[in-house]
Amino acid sequence: MSKNHKLRPETIAAQSSRAVDPATGAVAPPLYLTTTYARDENYQPKLAENYQRNGSPNLWQVEETIAALEKGVGALAFSSGMAAVVAFCETIPQGAHVVSLSTMYYGVRSWFQQLESKGRITLTLVEPESLASAITAKTDLVWIETPVNPTWDVIDISATASAAHKVGAILAVDATCLGAVACNPLALGTDVVFHSATKYLNGHTDVLAGVLVARESNARWAEVKRLRTIMGNTLPPFESWLLLRGLRTLHLRYVQSSKNAMAIARHFSLHPKLQQVLYPGLATQSGHAIAKLQMAGGFGGMMSFLLKADFAGSQKFCTRLNLFAPATSLGGVESLAEHRKTVEGPTSALPDNLVRLSIGIENINDLIEDLEQALAQVGSVLI
Repeated sequence: MSKNHKLRPETIAAQSSRAVDPATGAVAPPLYLTTTYARDENYQPKLAENYQRNGSPNLWQVEETIAALEKGVGALAFSSGMAAVVAFCETIPQGAHVVSLSTMYYGVRSWFQQLESKGRITLTLVEPESLASAITAKTDLVWIETPVNPTWDVIDISATASAAHKVGAILAVDATCLGAVACNPLALGTDVVFHSATKYLNGHTDVLAGVLVARESNARWAEVKRLRTIMGNTLPPFESWLLLRGLRTLHLRYVQSSKNAMAIARHFSLHPKLQQVLYPGLATQSGHAIAKLQMAGGFGGMMSFLLKADFAGSQKFCTRLNLFAPATSLGGVESLAEHRKTVEGPTSALPDNLVRLSIGIENINDLIEDLEQALAQVGSVLI
């Protein structure tokens, strides 16, 4: 892949497995399940690492591909998204200030709150419009999502990076829903990009993985890599192999999901049984103007419905769908529906009537018909 650094992203992803095996000529990469590697006749390592906890040929290939897609100096793949987050948070200096979002993926927010409760950090959680004003001279890290899960507001990455860098802080962007397709956060000033690779990067709902990508190599990045090895959170060979396979169809999947989501958003935007459709591609969505500039590769497949229903009615809507599985996660080829407040629990500040939809690559007419029939079934509890 290194000799193909000038290739366009679609080609990089599709050709990611074309490191032909010199021993057999295999076009698909071999799967290296071994935990250890023998040294040569001079007792020197044959590879950069000689033990699976440090890495494997399958891991290095998937990291090289993702780093190329995000135009970073390097990528580190972990055994889950939260494993990547926890390792990265370990590099925050004791007592340092972190700025993040009030509404975001609840797992990351909860981890920040736990660190604050232990006195590891001071934390400020704000709405998107208050990000810049929350950054102070003591801020070490600004962590944002864009689009914001599950309201899908769009944050101006360049402006946030500028505000962070003015005080010497770094900006980390959870770009999971951008799929390494919609935009390039590192080119907009981001220091570290995070992906729950379980989602769009893999795209087949069969791999648990997280990835960090760095804009530059420095001591902090080296520390993240050291911590990954010590904690044993390196993505194993088989999961790396599956993730690489998923990347080969990344652009096709993301484009089709975006196309389907845009059609659904337009169809339901004025639906009598919905209060609102939340989707970055709609002109009524907060941050749409930024999205048009920042998400040149597509608005993605994520949206939310605010139903004219109570808590029970919104739950019922999810269970009456036939094609949309009532399940957690996102970014797969299949469509999913999730009542977020149920999943996040009693501390969630989300509306009772918010249902998050992950739009897959199915036929658009089938998806629209399924949503229509489910809405019809919850008519008796609409308020």
